[in-house]
Amino acid sequence: MKQYDAIIIGFGKGGKLLATELANRNWKVAVIERSPEMYGGTCINAGCIPTKTMINESEFAERLYQDDYKKQAKLYSLALKRKDKLVTFLREKNVENLAGNLNITLYDGTASFICPNTIKVTPSPEKNEKPFELTGKEIFINTGSTPILPAIDGLKNNRYVYTSETLLHADILPRHLLIIGSGAIGLEFATMYAGFGSKVTILETGKRFLPRADREIAEYMQESLKRKNIEVRLNARVQSLHDTADGITAAYTDASDGTPYFLEGDALLVATGRKPMTDSLDLEKAGVQVNEQGAIMVDEQLRTAVPHIWALGDVKGGEMYDYLSIDDFRIIRDTLFGKKERTTEDRYPVPYAIFTDPPMAHIGLTEEEAIKQGYPIKVSRLPASAIPRARTLQNMDGMLKAIVNTDTEKIIGCSLFCVDAPELINLVAFVMKSGQKSSALRNFIFTHPSMSEGLNGLFKAF
Repeated sequence: MKQYDAIIIGFGKGGKLLATELANRNWKVAVIERSPEMYGGTCINAGCIPTKTMINESEFAERLYQDDYKKQAKLYSLALKRKDKLVTFLREKNVENLAGNLNITLYDGTASFICPNTIKVTPSPEKNEKPFELTGKEIFINTGSTPILPAIDGLKNNRYVYTSETLLHADILPRHLLIIGSGAIGLEFATMYAGFGSKVTILETGKRFLPRADREIAEYMQESLKRKNIEVRLNARVQSLHDTADGITAAYTDASDGTPYFLEGDALLVATGRKPMTDSLDLEKAGVQVNEQGAIMVDEQLRTAVPHIWALGDVKGGEMYDYLSIDDFRIIRDTLFGKKERTTEDRYPVPYAIFTDPPMAHIGLTEEEAIKQGYPIKVSRLPASAIPRARTLQNMDGMLKAIVNTDTEKIIGCSLFCVDAPELINLVAFVMKSGQKSSALRNFIFTHPSMSEGLNGLFKAF
């Protein structure tokens, strides 16, 4: 049985950074990954990188061949190949970075606990190898998350049903894509496929579109989706799925009045969220506790109930963002080798972005939340069309909105629905987290023409 200073289960963002850090400190490190196709984690292989690449390609396709399905379908096929090439390059770079370190050993296989210090590794069946055991002084769980598959009749093993991890491997552009779920994943895929020329219909169980978002911003986005031939049907509870000669039919009811509906499409994307990937770990044998959602329970420094076992990334539940996995690594590094001051509470508020076209980004409180919590506030709004750079980019859709505490003059919330919103929100986040007043953005000298100079106008009111 081989012994290591550290065993890292999962080759995701936080895990690979931690592996290199520990190895560079002369720790002997074992990294276990269930599939070579997932080297580097979900972000590189099935999440952020491939989806954002395809979204960029779809915006190009929409401008070049709008309403020409044949030409857009051809571009879609070429875009998939370019996406695959990029993913392969990044995956190989990640392997190269680990393989080049003599203190790191990479194992292919599924990991499960035998006891708190011992991991069984079961190689994939095609390898025809026997399971083996490893022991580690410190064990880090970084197995990520997996798509949630709701209990809908006809969903399992349906050749027309996809998840966010499988749809981008289908090389035929659907003429009509059905999507169950209107969260970030559903919306990004909706605008991606609409850009390539698909008609898109989103079926959302809830009665409010983007319930966490600022209501004005959510309304702007919903109107923008309509203009892109994306229909959002709220209160839609899907009961069953049925194959047809040309695709799939979704049977659903309107939760508000019980009216049944049938909707036909060429393909269906299940985008009902993701859950921590813990089922095969046998965590109970190690004494590691999980919550009702299957997420590993950790303290503010990411230790589980077993002091030498840690969890980082999506597997611990909560907000599943790649950049939080990176911060999880920083917290563990500080706890092991630093001043032991960093915790998961340090990073709030955390910005997030939805990469639609245009994208939406948010940080802090919405206007509705600020009022409910009793803050004295002032609100500013700025149409995206008022920013010269939006006009040069021919993308004037959207609105920028900020909420400031009138007593402290500090920003307590900001929602941006405009081109480059994921970049702009970082500037707002920096001002908020560094404790500066809103005047820092009102008076800052930005380059021209740029979307960031729109923040001068947005915060001019304060």
